[in-house]
Amino acid sequence: MGDDDDPLNLRRATVKDYMTRDVETVSPDDTVGSVAERVADSDAHSGFPVCDGRRVDGFISARDLLLADEGDPIFKVMTKDIIVAHPDMKLSDAARVILRSGIQRLPVVDDAGNLVGIISNADVIRSQIERATPEKVGKLQQTLESIHGVGATEERREVKLADLTPTQTKVYTDELEGRAYELENGLAEPLVVIDNAGELLLADGHHRVKAADRLDVDEMDAYVIVLDERVELGMAETARKSDLETIADIEEVDYAHHPLVETTKRLQEGE
Repeated sequence: MGDDDDPLNLRRATVKDYMTRDVETVSPDDTVGSVAERVADSDAHSGFPVCDGRRVDGFISARDLLLADEGDPIFKVMTKDIIVAHPDMKLSDAARVILRSGIQRLPVVDDAGNLVGIISNADVIRSQIERATPEKVGKLQQTLESIHGVGATEERREVKLADLTPTQTKVYTDELEGRAYELENGLAEPLVVIDNAGELLLADGHHRVKAADRLDVDEMDAYVIVLDERVELGMAETARKSDLETIADIEEVDYAHHPLVETTKRLQEGE
C-alpha cells in the first residue's frame, strides 16, 4: 500500500512527531525508598526511566521496588536491558515494536543515548486518530447509516462532559498526564460523539475526557454524528451492561508494571 492509499500517512510520521517530551526521571544513585515515595505520591507514574544526566541507563518499576531494600541504590535493582526508540524512527516501526513486544511505552533516545521523550501505544493510536479524524468520522457515519438504515449528519460543536455516556470501561493511568498536558496547551484532538436522539455516546476520546475531568474542564470540542432517529446501538448496550453512566465510571488501569525486556540491538549497535 502506497502513501496515497494510506489515509493515516503513518508511514511518513516519525516518533518525534508524537512522543511525550516532558519525561520525569530518576538517578541511578537515588535510593529505593525515595523513588518508592515518588511512585506512591504520583497518580500518573509507577515507574521511571533511570538517567545519568540525560543518558538512559535503565528503567525502574514498582515491581522492581517491591523486592528491594529502602537503602539500595536504584542502579542495583533497575532493569538495565530495555527497548528504546530513536526520535527519527518511523512511527510505523515503533508501532510494530510496541505491538510485538507487549511493552506499552518506549523511552526515546538520541544518537548519544540521551533521553528525549517517551512513545506509547496510546501515542501511536492518537497519531492515527489525529491524522484521520475526518475520515474516521465519515466512515463511522456511513457505517451507522448502512447498518441501521437511518440518516445522519455531522456537526462540530462543544459538548458538556457531564452529558456524555462512556462506551469504554477503562483508561490507562500513564496516558492521562500526557492528555492533560495537551488539554492545558490546546493540543487535544476533538472527541467523537454519537448523538442518538439526545443520548450522547462517547465513541472516541476516553483518555481525553478522563484527563479533562481531573482538570475540572466542563466542555470539549467534538465531532458529533447526529442520527435522524433513535436506534439501538451496540455500544449503548455495552455501556449499560458495564454500568457506564458517567466519566467517573471509567476505570483507571496502571499498565506500567509490565517488565521491560532486552534492548533493541539495532538501536544499540551505534553506541
